[in-house]
Amino acid sequence: MSEKPRICDYGDSTYRQDFWEGQGRAYEDAVERRVLKGMLPTRGRRLLEIGAGFGRITNEYEMFEQVVLLDYSLEQLQFARATFGDEGYVYIAADAYRMPFRPGVFDLATMIRVIHHFENVPAVLGQIRSVLADNGKFILEYANKRNLKSMLRHLFGFNQWNPYTLDPVEFVELNYNFHPDYIYDQVTRLGFDVLRAVPVSWFRLGLLKRALPTQFLAALDGALQRSGCNLSPSVFLELQLPGLAPSDMIADIEDALAILRCPISGAALSRDGHALVSESGIRWAVRDGVYDFRQPLA
Repeated sequence: MSEKPRICDYGDSTYRQDFWEGQGRAYEDAVERRVLKGMLPTRGRRLLEIGAGFGRITNEYEMFEQVVLLDYSLEQLQFARATFGDEGYVYIAADAYRMPFRPGVFDLATMIRVIHHFENVPAVLGQIRSVLADNGKFILEYANKRNLKSMLRHLFGFNQWNPYTLDPVEFVELNYNFHPDYIYDQVTRLGFDVLRAVPVSWFRLGLLKRALPTQFLAALDGALQRSGCNLSPSVFLELQLPGLAPSDMIADIEDALAILRCPISGAALSRDGHALVSESGIRWAVRDGVYDFRQPLA
């Protein structure tokens, strides 16, 4: 893809209130947290949460010494910062196609309910691969094109797209569903080993969610997750890079600037008041404790 990819920007939208809080998605939240907890280590040094938004699941990463939240929306990150504070957390407003990090500085990355907003999946996954250390892990959730509902709709002629073809389908602007084989091909090309694939959210139907208790549905979902049958609307992948874990991760946890680099020049950054300045002279804003790498300062 030669043109610059489009970017999904929630900006100062009311996504948190309109989509999550009190919107009947307690079941989805519960099953996603359950799977995530099962894939996380008992302790870790530095984690990158890509598409962190307002920090819906950030509290699951407390076993890490440092958690870096990356999102394109400054406003969503400001809400997350008001929730979690600065101790142990770093907030980055940036384009995930152009991440402002040194190579190999994270031992784990997560991307949950996010990859469906990217039209150039290989480019984003390549960025993630570059910032992970040897033996680093990546937890990826994707929207499954080949799920039971879409297969039935296709059988009866209701779908405008084929759930069995490998190409991603954009069903709403910058909202994609992916075939499992397409995602598998993308991650293995980058050298990731697939440790586990967990099908999630089998009961994502309003009628069921209203009729049955959330924890009961979550328990049923947990039973189907062990089936290994990737026909659910959502799939979690536990991925790992080859190599030995580095004995000393790059950069002091207390020095956030040590893991950052200018996303344009690749140069190191230094603090200058309310800005970061690269060795090549490019300046980036620091806004309310959030490092803003979306556009350089004039």
